[in-house]
Amino acid sequence: MKLKKVIFWILAVVISLAAMVYQRLTGPTYPKDCTITYTGVEYDFNLPRSHGGDTDCSLELDLPEPIEGKVIWRRFPTEDPWDTIVMVRSEGVLTASLPHQPPAGKIEYQLALSANGESINQGAQEHVVVRYKGSVPAWALIPHVLLMVLTVIWSTAVVFFALANMPAYKRQIGFTLIFLILGGFILGPIVQKYSFGQFWTGWPLGSDLTDNKVVFALVPFLAAWFLREKPYGRWLAILAAVVMLAVYLIPHSLNGSELDPETGEVVTGSLLIPGILLIPGIRKKFM
Repeated sequence: MKLKKVIFWILAVVISLAAMVYQRLTGPTYPKDCTITYTGVEYDFNLPRSHGGDTDCSLELDLPEPIEGKVIWRRFPTEDPWDTIVMVRSEGVLTASLPHQPPAGKIEYQLALSANGESINQGAQEHVVVRYKGSVPAWALIPHVLLMVLTVIWSTAVVFFALANMPAYKRQIGFTLIFLILGGFILGPIVQKYSFGQFWTGWPLGSDLTDNKVVFALVPFLAAWFLREKPYGRWLAILAAVVMLAVYLIPHSLNGSELDPETGEVVTGSLLIPGILLIPGIRKKFM
């Protein structure tokens, strides 16, 4: 019995961490990986799609001379005229800074690279969009992240304990709810306030998918907790845990807070059913 529990917890940790890594790497704020070829040699670099704090957003490209670069940018989503920043070489690295924007403000930009007066082919590269956010204090961010990690681990453990019909699954439902409420509904809004100036932009006040995902995950777990003693209780617990895992497979920060450049208000996109965002073609539209 002890060995079985250990195996269950190991599986829960591995599956949970894999889901969270996938969520982060596929999100629209994860740096965009780029590759160019110059004189037969490939050079890799990444471009930021998220920037926090009160400073400009720095771009640094470790590319050799005589490569030069320009950054063509404008506020997003607008029809503003495009502006150009000439990149400066400092200690062998090409650098430029995109101007600071208010929390939830966005800039779309693209690189133009050249060497000896000739353009360097970057392939069919789309514009990159970087979203700005305020500084979040460590006392709020660290426990928020930790509690959300514990939430998905304990939720995944529910599946294995319930499938094995071990009564401990009921206790894991309780822990999952505690972690979710503390991390998602108490610390989560605090982090959101520091990042984008509003405590809550999900249902019923808005349609921020990040906030709505938390609600979407909470409802089945509440049902599983209150109906845990029913004959079908363990199957309801398994369903709640599967929903939680599905929520964590949705890329982080999709359809999140966005500043309306005209009104200065933080808005979000339309409310979407989380499941459909797992379809690559649909997900790309919102990234």
